[in-house]
Amino acid sequence: MIVSVSAVLLLALVVAVLLRQRTVGAGPALACATFGFCLASTGIAPAITEFLAAVAGLVSRG
Repeated sequence: MIVSVSAVLLLALVVAVLLRQRTVGAGPALACATFGFCLASTGIAPAITEFLAAVAGLVSRG
């Protein structure tokens, strides 16, 4: 749970910076967020969660 909260906060920060610098518009950012919500309800969501946890484990080790 902590990994997913950290990932959400990090990605929210990245999106905020991209929006502030006008690198990406509000429309594409909203489309990506909607895609993320749809993806979370599919069968691949557990695999993505396990992958992110594995990456977080690798990063925290070294």
